[in-house]
Amino acid sequence: MTRGGGPVPSRLAAEKRGRQGERLAAWWLRLKGWSILARRVRTRAGEIDLVARRGNMVAFVEVKARASARSLDEAIDERRLARVAAAAEAVAATWLGPGDDMRIDVILLAPGRPPRHLENVWHGG
Repeated sequence: MTRGGGPVPSRLAAEKRGRQGERLAAWWLRLKGWSILARRVRTRAGEIDLVARRGNMVAFVEVKARASARSLDEAIDERRLARVAAAAEAVAATWLGPGDDMRIDVILLAPGRPPRHLENVWHGG
């Protein structure tokens, strides 16, 4: 926080980069045939950046946008994935119907690089 009580400028830049990343990730998924069902779903367990569907698969997607490709390697870890998985479990019934499957995906974004879509990254743990 700054002296005036507002967010620190670097935090604002990260928030802006995150929102832009989520828009780019949604666009990328639509190009791959996915429908975006929801964005920024908040639960007690955490936030899900995107909920997407293709056929009978519903993906709960964590989006990580970084200023450099080098920092993407540390962008996602077991703790973050566990939080997304817990949030997905909390709201899965909202989007899952009979015969549907679900998974946790990650989309990594950095300037000058195509989005990297990591599918089915959570297997419990």
